[in-house]
Amino acid sequence: MANRVFNWTYDEVTTVLKDNGFKLNHIRGSHHYYVGYVDGRMHQVCVARHSSKVFKPRTLKGMIAQSGLPKSAWGL
Repeated sequence: MANRVFNWTYDEVTTVLKDNGFKLNHIRGSHHYYVGYVDGRMHQVCVARHSSKVFKPRTLKGMIAQSGLPKSAWGL
């Protein structure tokens, strides 16, 4: 898996989301929107799909915050 908040790819992020019950809601260009419920609240996460590039740490932290999942669910 990825090293802390470095070197996360689209596939790794979507795997964590899907494993925690998130479903693909819609696609707008290269941005995929996943929706899921955490603690009874709906959360939407925007994940950019840009080939096999890795996400910048700040971008990944934003997706983690959007998801509402604890950092332990992300392996951090």
